[in-house]
Amino acid sequence: MQMAFYFDQSRCTGCYACAIACRDKHDIRDTKVSWRRIIETETGSYPGVHLSYVSLSCCHCAEPACADVCPVSAIVKRGEDGIMTVDREACLGGDACGACKEACPYSVPQFSSRGGDKMQMCTFCIDRLAEGKQPACVAACPLYALDAGPIDELTKKYGAVKEIQGFACSAATKPSIIFKPRY
Repeated sequence: MQMAFYFDQSRCTGCYACAIACRDKHDIRDTKVSWRRIIETETGSYPGVHLSYVSLSCCHCAEPACADVCPVSAIVKRGEDGIMTVDREACLGGDACGACKEACPYSVPQFSSRGGDKMQMCTFCIDRLAEGKQPACVAACPLYALDAGPIDELTKKYGAVKEIQGFACSAATKPSIIFKPRY
């Protein structure tokens, strides 16, 4: 089974509730670190300007480039659900390595603004999943633009769109995310 996220771009208003919930849940105090970020995309020209958003965290890829390049195997894909985890004790840190950040096509691996800090990224709220709850970002979205679950179930429910304005899918990494485009 592979866990995945679903994002409905037609519902998202860029309110940042998902990003704030993630930051709060994981006690992320460094403003340079965002396990879930909002990407704004502006298209068109006046008077037909369109603004859309993409809420993005780690895509928990089927073929994660970050794990492939980690020299100490600190980044691991869990066999039971495909969720990516980081052993922060084993990580060499951004100053000494940072290969994972360079390898990820989505710039997901994060390092603190304090030098030498260890890599961190979305954990899919595995503690909440173990309690039968959705990840904090999904639970916090007031417009139900986010969902999470096994990718097969999400694909049956929402389809299999892999790219939208503001997100280009990497065929090499096979991100575990499904979209509904705004237009």
